[in-house]
Amino acid sequence: MKSIEQIAAELQGYDPKALSADRVNEFLTHLVEPVTETQDIGVFDALGRVLAQDVISPLSVPPHDNSAMDGFALDSRQLRPDESLRLRVVGTAFAGKAWVGDLAHGDCVKIMTGAIMPKGLDTVVPLEFVQVTGEHIEMPAGVVRAGDNRRLLGEDLMAGQPALRKGQSLGPAAIGLIASVGLPTVRVYRRVRVAYFSTGDEILSLGEAPREGAVYDSNRYTVFGLLTRMGVEVIDMGVVGDEPALLEAAFRDAATKADAIITSGGVSMGEADHTKAMMKQLGDVAFWRIAMRPGRPMAVGRIQEGSRSSLLFGLPGNPVAVMVTFLAFVRPALQQLMGAVARTPVLLQARSTEALRKKPGRTEYQRGIVTRGADGHLSVRITGNQGSGVLSSMVEANGLIVLQHEQGNVAAGDTVDVMMFDGAI
Repeated sequence: MKSIEQIAAELQGYDPKALSADRVNEFLTHLVEPVTETQDIGVFDALGRVLAQDVISPLSVPPHDNSAMDGFALDSRQLRPDESLRLRVVGTAFAGKAWVGDLAHGDCVKIMTGAIMPKGLDTVVPLEFVQVTGEHIEMPAGVVRAGDNRRLLGEDLMAGQPALRKGQSLGPAAIGLIASVGLPTVRVYRRVRVAYFSTGDEILSLGEAPREGAVYDSNRYTVFGLLTRMGVEVIDMGVVGDEPALLEAAFRDAATKADAIITSGGVSMGEADHTKAMMKQLGDVAFWRIAMRPGRPMAVGRIQEGSRSSLLFGLPGNPVAVMVTFLAFVRPALQQLMGAVARTPVLLQARSTEALRKKPGRTEYQRGIVTRGADGHLSVRITGNQGSGVLSSMVEANGLIVLQHEQGNVAAGDTVDVMMFDGAI
């Protein structure tokens, strides 16, 4: 396990007092070591978990050629490009069992969706394309080509081949795929445990009476929601006051329980803060000034308690800064910790409906509302006040406008990058 100092020495241009957003994520990929413990769980419990090994399909899907729709199965050799076709219907093939019968030239079989294709037949003409007269159908020329409306054996998956890959996070489609090959259980990495607490004497927990100079804790609940969305096991440790003994006890307790610890507040550049001092005392921690807005101060490292080592993320105290730094840095790091294959967030492009002021040399994340215009193009506008303490603007937004490190002012109509919230918050 490399120390913070060793990782920093390997990164070209590393400067903790002026760190770009890209450098932060590069550092974290070197710091985070994924969990290795695995468990076998039922498919109903697998949503959001991360595969610990490839899922090898024990069978082909579909297991036989079958019809993609209701219609009539026929031999495509009977088709003529410029001639209609008259065929005799000699039976009906239902889903769930093979049709058994004899076929002669000019015969076809009525077939239901999912039914096995009768031997010798390779094409299905939909019901609506034919006219039925007694035991015969009339089919106009050119309505189907050879092989139309037939699903091939193994078209989705072939027996013996990987259906899903190690490191994949299991969404609804993935667990459906596992079930489709008849597997009742799947091997996944154990659930990552993340402890979280807010710091500061000015922070009130819900239920406490208001007092002058104090504010109710929102960060704890916001981070709880962000972590729960990720599928980790959340350990809520409440609010810890600005007392060294309380902070030490909280950090040590968290380190015995969790794979990662997240705090909010107490990581600014001032040296008088007890939280920062305790992080230094108990762990191998770097304190960064990130070239970003909002969310400039951040601490990252490890805290050792006995034989256990926990990742540490010290986030800023302002509510929006907490959410932005979580989405930009903590979420990808936790995904790596969970054993998931890293996926860079997909940035969409939208036209800004207004001019945006931006200084080159830092990445800015502005709260935005993305809509699709009558011309089919995406446009985005900011939610108003972009102060790092204005949590209501985060509620209004459906994405973040990402103004890149070297980008300058944006004119109305210019294209900007947007990170959508769906599935993240």
